Amino acid sequence: MIYFKNFTDLDRTFYVSLLIKAADSILEIIGGILVLFTTPVQINNIASTLTQHELSQDPHDFLANHILKATHDFTNGGRYFAAFYLLSHGIVKIVIIAALFKQRLWAYPSMIVVLGLFVAYQLYRINDRFSIGLVLLTLFDIFVIWLTWKEYKRHKIKLANKT
Repeated sequence: MIYFKNFTDLDRTFYVSLLIKAADSILEIIGGILVLFTTPVQINNIASTLTQHELSQDPHDFLANHILKATHDFTNGGRYFAAFYLLSHGIVKIVIIAALFKQRLWAYPSMIVVLGLFVAYQLYRINDRFSIGLVLLTLFDIFVIWLTWKEYKRHKIKLANKT
């Protein structure tokens, strides 16, 4: 059981970062479900509605044109991959995070490996198509990996001292 009053600042930071990752995981699961049940026509209509005003003022608007191109590419084949990615990413992380809150020792290296794989994929995506949001997410994931490693070492020492 977790007792927050005995936590160091590093412990608190670790559990707050887990809460952020849990919220992100829930949003990924919801997003994956929405992607599965939203038709390509609906996605294109939403993108057109969101960008219509901006494009009427500036037909060359970078962001609006980027959104339209992304939704067009997405609806032409990336839909099921996106749904699978979001659902698997969200479900795996939420299971591991729940185990971390229960302080299960196996969950610490699992979180490190899973986030490490996601970081590797994110670095590949950044190299392919730069995105400041993806860079920030990758940096946050690396920070969570470091926090998880520190907590893992601390729990291993605590377990060794009990025996």
